[in-house]
Amino acid sequence: MIELLTRLFSRSEPALSEATQRDAAAIAKLHAASFNRGWSEDEIERLLIERNVLTHRATVNGRLVGFIMSRLAAGEAEILSIAVSASYRRKGLARRMLDLHMGRLSGIGTRVLFLEVDEDNTAALRLYRRAGFTEAGRREGYYTGADGKRATALVLRRDLA
Repeated sequence: MIELLTRLFSRSEPALSEATQRDAAAIAKLHAASFNRGWSEDEIERLLIERNVLTHRATVNGRLVGFIMSRLAAGEAEILSIAVSASYRRKGLARRMLDLHMGRLSGIGTRVLFLEVDEDNTAALRLYRRAGFTEAGRREGYYTGADGKRATALVLRRDLA
């Protein structure tokens, strides 16, 4: 009983590292829990084996609690997805993953980073704006919510070099 309580109340600091194919199932599960339309394990696995996709993960005691994934092309990259499990949100983990990811992208010659975010996702917008992203465009009606309602995607950009 004491061991169980210790594990419940003593949170280890998440460890950040590059994700591998073996992480596909856990990433798919977290993605499905975080977004209206989750990606399948097969979709995640295919992305993880692409040479032009970079993915970092956050784990605690071997359990995935976050990830960030980008696709690179011609000196630019686009963040495809970022997610943090509910129990680790609002603790700075997304920012730690984003900073690590941007540093790695910059280190391999990426000059510009893009992403799309629902204009109503205030937590994500706060994260991205604090990290230096600025609005580069809008895609009206790009997202479809669970209720069928259409939402605008903001295209954000940050120079890395």
